[in-house]
Amino acid sequence: MNGGSGDMTLAFELDSLQALSNPTEVFSDARQWTEYVGVISEQPTYVVTNFTRKNRIRQDFFSGPRGRRESLENVASQFDTERHVFVGTGEEDRALAEEVGWEYVALEDAADAADWTLADATGTEPAPEPETREDWP
Repeated sequence: MNGGSGDMTLAFELDSLQALSNPTEVFSDARQWTEYVGVISEQPTYVVTNFTRKNRIRQDFFSGPRGRRESLENVASQFDTERHVFVGTGEEDRALAEEVGWEYVALEDAADAADWTLADATGTEPAPEPETREDWP
C-alpha cells in the first residue's frame, strides 16, 4: 500500500487491527501515506477505546456509538478525500464497503502490500496453557 495516494481516508475494522502483530506500527505506517486513519466497529465504544489506548493508537475518527454502516457514511461525508478505503476481514466487510461506496481491501492483501505482519504469521508459539494442579480444590 506504500506509494498510494496521500489523499486517502483509511478505515480499519477493529477485527482487522486485532489480527495484526503490531497495530501501533501499522497505524504509524499508514499515517505516512494517508490523510486520515481510524477504526470502525460494531463493538461498544469502550472496546475500541481500550484497544487503541493499549496500543497507543491515535485515530482521526472512530465508530462511536454508531453502527459500521452509519460510521462509514459519516466519515465519508466529513473527510473529503479522493479515496475512502476500508480494510476488513471478510465478505460481510466487502459487502458493507460496496454498499456505502468505499473501496474494500482484505486485511491479507493490505498486509502483503504494506509489509505488515499478521499476528498468527509471526511464527511465535502460542501462550502455554495455565498450569493446573491436581492437589488444588
